[in-house]
Amino acid sequence: MFTLGYIGGFCHLYIGQEAVCVGAISSLREDDYVLSAYRDHGHCIARGSDPKKVMAELFGKATGLCKGKGGSMHLFNAEKNFLGGFAIVGGHIPIATGVAFANKYQKKDSCVLCFFGEGAVNIGAFHEALNISATWKLPVVYICENNRYGMGTPIERATSLYDICQKACAYSMERDHIDGMDVLAVRKSVEKAVKRAREDSIPTLIEARTYRFRGHSMLDPAHYRTKEELEEQLKGDPIITFKDKLLKEGILSDSTVQSMEEGIKKEIDEAVDFAMKSPAPSIDILSEDLYI
Repeated sequence: MFTLGYIGGFCHLYIGQEAVCVGAISSLREDDYVLSAYRDHGHCIARGSDPKKVMAELFGKATGLCKGKGGSMHLFNAEKNFLGGFAIVGGHIPIATGVAFANKYQKKDSCVLCFFGEGAVNIGAFHEALNISATWKLPVVYICENNRYGMGTPIERATSLYDICQKACAYSMERDHIDGMDVLAVRKSVEKAVKRAREDSIPTLIEARTYRFRGHSMLDPAHYRTKEELEEQLKGDPIITFKDKLLKEGILSDSTVQSMEEGIKKEIDEAVDFAMKSPAPSIDILSEDLYI
């Protein structure tokens, strides 16, 4: 749809990283909160948002989650406690920390998941947020989705410390390093972190090593990596490997998988059809939803 011109602006695909958001968000309750960066499609849907409204937002239509005003990088769904969708690298990390502070201040036992890429760990706001959450003991779990490339720059050229989770040591914070291509490993780690946040109000930094199969955005041909590197990483596709695991253990059958895939394709087709037929926003709403 982007290639055909139906999606405006930038479009950052989450293909390859699905195990991180699915495994992590599956450990939450409905009253917990999720915040993400601009590669937010997976998180928003995994949190329970209607794919039709997500697609309509990508199309910039009035029926979208944000009435067509947010687009790809700014998905938001207050009903599901999904608070964005932020385009400024690292800019949402203090906001997630503030949500955690609000929860603690109001004596709620809900927690916050904050997703960001490894490119955000060199931003000052990352360190400020971790410091204050550790000092005030806030119920937040920071999840760094390390997909190895900040736009087109490999992590080795941008960060002096390769093991990002060790940055938590500077703030005496709980930390973990996990295989971000394994949905069960992600879930197991995040469940422990959420339990710490909920019961003891202790923050955690988790580094999930993952890989995006497409470029930084749809406009990125990804010439900075080799064809051989991509082919090797595709062998670890989290959806395919998890499906194979379930088939091997007899939890799923081939017919069940086929039925599921057909259902998913139908759901996607319906979402596209809904977005195509939805009206564009009226110019009359241009001044609505503004914070002045």
